[in-house]
Amino acid sequence: MSSLNLPLILSLAVLITGLIWLIDILFLAKPRKARVAAVAQQFSALESADEHRKAAYETAVESAGKEPLAVEYAKSFFPVLFIVFFLRSFLVEPFQIPSGSMIPTLQVGDFILVNKFAYGVRVPVLNKTFIPVGTPKRGDVMVFFPPHQPKTYFIKRVIGVPGDKVRYANNVLYLNGVEVKQDYVQKASPELGSFCMNHRQQLTVVNEILDGVPHKMQKCDEPSALSADDRTWVVEEGHYFMMGDNRDNSGDSRVWGTVSDDAIVGKAFAVWMHWEELLSIPSFDTVGVVK
Repeated sequence: MSSLNLPLILSLAVLITGLIWLIDILFLAKPRKARVAAVAQQFSALESADEHRKAAYETAVESAGKEPLAVEYAKSFFPVLFIVFFLRSFLVEPFQIPSGSMIPTLQVGDFILVNKFAYGVRVPVLNKTFIPVGTPKRGDVMVFFPPHQPKTYFIKRVIGVPGDKVRYANNVLYLNGVEVKQDYVQKASPELGSFCMNHRQQLTVVNEILDGVPHKMQKCDEPSALSADDRTWVVEEGHYFMMGDNRDNSGDSRVWGTVSDDAIVGKAFAVWMHWEELLSIPSFDTVGVVK
């Protein structure tokens, strides 16, 4: 997902426009009002029938009360920027899916909505929780900053929570010593450029059941090097083990380790549009709840 630091850019925009507006209120507005009052005094004897002097008066008032261009822009943009900042920071933030690591749950080009308060209200930019609300649960689809790219948004599924022992071997997941059930759904044609395509294998789609809740996952019939090894991880306190639903085509906690709590962005909960390319036609075929 995008590496552009939108929270920082938006925070600076709100801060700058708000500061300009505050400076105007404290220091610039009073002299303007005084100039307008002086103009009014100068034209106090104006006769209503004197159209020429009335036009001169209106021009003089407009000139005396004219706000600097920076103040005009700040007053126009600050309310809009503040509303967007508040919504994105504390309520809901939109993202677009750029890669296939979450297929079949999320497709490349899906536009999703992310709940920003599901895991606690956080300080913008610093991302520190100041109002605890909840914690990630196994099976949640979560947006976060991975440890190897701390400025890039990633989206994966929460597989392990603090204290869990996660084992992955031959494309089968084990949690705390228990095999996670996988129910066959269908065979699927491999996506172009996937490991399965390279190895001329087919993809199998299954329902993987975490804590009694199923979600779709796809894997190669013959596991790739990423999935074939028998490896075990213990999730430390304050961290989460993340995996993509496209198991043989996902760089995740199996590669770069667990995700810390202060790297969490929010919980993905809905797809609202699909638009893969700029010149393509947007569609709403994938609209729905993220499971």
